[in-house]
Amino acid sequence: MSTTELVVVGVASALAMLAKTATGLGYPLIAIPILAPLIGIETAVAVVTLPNAVANVLIGWRTRHARSETRDVFVLTATSALGAAAGTFVLVSWPERPLLIVLAVCVLAFVARSLWFDNVAVSPEVGRRASPAVGLAAGVMQGAVGVSGPIIGSWFYAYRLSRDAYILSLSVLFLVTGLAQISTLASIGAYDSDRLIGAAVGFVPVLAMLPVGEHLRDRLSGPQFDRLVLGLLAASGVTLVIRAVTG
Repeated sequence: MSTTELVVVGVASALAMLAKTATGLGYPLIAIPILAPLIGIETAVAVVTLPNAVANVLIGWRTRHARSETRDVFVLTATSALGAAAGTFVLVSWPERPLLIVLAVCVLAFVARSLWFDNVAVSPEVGRRASPAVGLAAGVMQGAVGVSGPIIGSWFYAYRLSRDAYILSLSVLFLVTGLAQISTLASIGAYDSDRLIGAAVGFVPVLAMLPVGEHLRDRLSGPQFDRLVLGLLAASGVTLVIRAVTG
């Protein structure tokens, strides 16, 4: 990678980690749209997976006190891991534009759903029945385009979890799904030296932005937290639409 590309990786990682620490979402949603126009979506996904895994470990550990408030995390995590392995083969075999369109549709659909159906909640019974399918769909999206937040984020959002339980649930699921994706990418030789260097550059902002993002999260009220999540998703979706149309 060139010096300019590595600088952009660092900036994208810093912005993504700030969003992720504050809301539980945002690392691939922020980083991939920034990086894809410069280095391509396949390289962007590969570079983002490694620092994103570290981010999920750190954030999950810091919110572990909320584990008793989570729901269906085990089932969602297991099925997402299976879906991620399958979705990764889609990543290396499909052209770039359809992947960008799929990602944009998912992001914007989540925003629309949250705005128009804010009062809809998923009961424990419905959650138990539907969680395997939701997890599988989220995993396939994670493997194919590096982002499962629009699917799983909206699902946990409808559970009406506490803020820390929401963030912990996302971190655990994203970590396990991400590790499955990393294993699959490694098995097909997706991590060359350039991509590993890019991932190493992305680690530094992950560590630096963790306390900054936590400070921001502590200062957010409930409605502000929701608006920040939706704003991040909407911005990512619009960026992807532009890229898909002009690409």
